[in-house]
Amino acid sequence: MWLACAASAQESTAPVIVTTGEGLVRSAPDVAFVTLAVETRAKSPRDAQRQNAEAIAAIARRLTELSIPPDARRTTAVALVEDYDNVNGRRVSRGFIARNEVEVRVDDISRAGEVADAVVQAGATSLNGIRFDLKDRSTAERQAIRLAVADARAKADAAAAGAGRSVDRILKIEEGERAGVPQPMMRTLAARAENITVVEPGLIDTRAIVTLTVAMK
Repeated sequence: MWLACAASAQESTAPVIVTTGEGLVRSAPDVAFVTLAVETRAKSPRDAQRQNAEAIAAIARRLTELSIPPDARRTTAVALVEDYDNVNGRRVSRGFIARNEVEVRVDDISRAGEVADAVVQAGATSLNGIRFDLKDRSTAERQAIRLAVADARAKADAAAAGAGRSVDRILKIEEGERAGVPQPMMRTLAARAENITVVEPGLIDTRAIVTLTVAMK
């Protein structure tokens, strides 16, 4: 991604400096995503799906009671498979498994543990974790880029000064591939008196890397 281009190599024979800068912004998350699944088994595919739909409906009602709106719930996977046993080299059906995975957005992250507990009590057969994120990640990304450019420019100034010169002008700024951003996951700390799981969101790291090319004078 080209962020700036002030001159081409053909337009200047002045010596250049190429530096790499990194910017890091650490932000407190302001949204959480609870991922759950419901798995049901039955002799027929129809019964497996029916039981699964009933369980999902019960979870939806519980989320409504917790004031989690419908637009904060998203189905991420649906599956129906036949389960088998191998008996004397033959596959013998054990029935059918229906699975429905749902992601629930929690705008008040202090309630993430409460929501996780509630969906399990309402019928979720597995809880795949809690992911924390930023509602406005672009602001943190822009800030990280600014810090990365400032870091690269400071290095260029230092390199030029070490050579007895100074920076004349910026020839190009190129954004590098962003470093992976680990998402803090659920960590159970304790259960309060009302038996609500307490989670610690941690911080979100947003990183940017840029390569700066400048001409010296």
